[in-house]
Amino acid sequence: MENFVVSARKYRPQHFSTVVGQAHITTTLKNAILQNHLAHAFLFCGPRGVGKTTCARILAKTINCEKLGKDGEACDKCNSCQSFNKGASFNIHELDAASNNSVDDIRELIEQVRFAPQAGKYKIYIIDEVHMLSASAFNAFLKTLEEPPAHAIFILATTEKHKILPTILSRCQIFDFKRITPADIVAYLEEIVSKEKITAENAAMQLIAQKSDGCMRDALSILDKIVSFTNGQLTYASTLEHLNVLDEEYFFQFFELLQKEDLPGVLSLYDEIDQKGFEGDTVLNHFSSFFRNMLVSKDARSIALLQVVEAFTEKYNATANQVSIPYIIGALNILNEAEIGFKQARNKKLHVEFHLIRLTYLQQAVNIQPDETAGKKKRLDELKPIAFKHIGFAVQKEKKVERQQKSPSIEGSPTAKLEIDNAIIQDKLPVQLPNEPVAEKPKEAGALKKIREQILHRKLEPLASKTLTQDMLNEAWNMYLSRLLDQNQVTSHHNLKTAITTVINEVQFDVFVGSRIQQQFIESEKTHLLIHIQEYFNNPKIQLKISLDPAAEKEPVQTEQTLSQRDQYLRMIERYPLVKEMRDQLNLDLDY
Repeated sequence: MENFVVSARKYRPQHFSTVVGQAHITTTLKNAILQNHLAHAFLFCGPRGVGKTTCARILAKTINCEKLGKDGEACDKCNSCQSFNKGASFNIHELDAASNNSVDDIRELIEQVRFAPQAGKYKIYIIDEVHMLSASAFNAFLKTLEEPPAHAIFILATTEKHKILPTILSRCQIFDFKRITPADIVAYLEEIVSKEKITAENAAMQLIAQKSDGCMRDALSILDKIVSFTNGQLTYASTLEHLNVLDEEYFFQFFELLQKEDLPGVLSLYDEIDQKGFEGDTVLNHFSSFFRNMLVSKDARSIALLQVVEAFTEKYNATANQVSIPYIIGALNILNEAEIGFKQARNKKLHVEFHLIRLTYLQQAVNIQPDETAGKKKRLDELKPIAFKHIGFAVQKEKKVERQQKSPSIEGSPTAKLEIDNAIIQDKLPVQLPNEPVAEKPKEAGALKKIREQILHRKLEPLASKTLTQDMLNEAWNMYLSRLLDQNQVTSHHNLKTAITTVINEVQFDVFVGSRIQQQFIESEKTHLLIHIQEYFNNPKIQLKISLDPAAEKEPVQTEQTLSQRDQYLRMIERYPLVKEMRDQLNLDLDY
């Protein structure tokens, strides 16, 4: 039995002219060989299966060809070409960087570079998947790559250019390979099919080209599988079945049912697809592609973007003329939401059916005509300036602001505050447009009019401040203590209650305390206390000073002594009675 060779190896190109879809690279390489302008290092980068390694081998063979053709192609007849074709060339070395990526592997390669070729002009080193080299291996390779011997040429190939060090990139001549177009893949498949004497439909090969996503190696692998599956009879239906791809006809049926708003038919067709084993996200994805193809078919300028089998091109053009662009965009939006939420949905089938229901009645939403009155209200290009209502009682703002500035003692007056607020409102009002009619001032009720006149003509009388005396200070002090008790601030209440107040003059009084700790407590409460006193006497000039009682300052400083736990507790409750009160309330037992 003859050994089977896969098409990807059997029909691997042997000359630049047979490389598919990379004419911009093969032409450059042939010209460089003919003009003897070869670089010492090449970097071939691009997607998988587009011919990087194939071009590297063709370049290596052509460089050493002894009878190079005028078109820059190898002769395949000389000793060098024949040894290469048999895989026995000593001048061409291939290294798989994925499995030989250490510093020692690169050092061994550098040792070999020093030796001149036994036959031919050059020794070519092809390093595939070069991005797999470690950082240390790259650094060890730098000097040799920059200044190799005259007989050495390096060809590096990678699918991930971004992983290669910039220092390596700067030392190489870079060639970017592109994805192979479906048309080029179909042409190459037709050539292979004719050589292998296989019966194949053009629509089937176009489907294979779409599925391969620009990768020739994948296309050839798919071809081999389907040929084995169909026993050499390549049809569109068998290709659909083998690749597990939904037929475009299903979506044209979906579209017809959606146009008729036939919900039972839509759900039945989806159930049929579900019974064949297709997942819901696959249906949604293909349906999105269907509407996308409909959209590009609406205009002749975008028809080239249509990525379907040629048999469906005319059908797409005819169907696209039946619907409007808003309908297509609405359908794409619904399908996009469905795809995003598919993973989170617990009942996948119900999730897809719900969005199919939305698609079924989408035409009704698109055909709804907006109300003319509502449309006029929403149109932004017909906006008119707003006529602001004039506020009549703000006319005396300047005089009242001046009066407020001259009388600082009336800050708390509600009348003055109202007038200042009115003045600020008047300043912030927009300027009324000259051509805009002023809204009629509504008639005021008699009581409201009377109140407004009283506000406008009332003379502001400053409230008289109270004289700071010891009795009144004690009264204000006790009011603040009562407030602290209401707020449950027991500690602050105790410290202020034990303090002694003394009036110094009309705007100042002193607070004497018995300890530093008590002084710190009252200092923390000073701001709120002072505001209370100033409001009580209606005099913002009143100030207070917190001082340590002279009698306490004259007490001799006790030397530090060690106290027992009981003595410490007794000293604590003597100074802070609340500690004992807390102990009694909580029923705490102390272990001395």
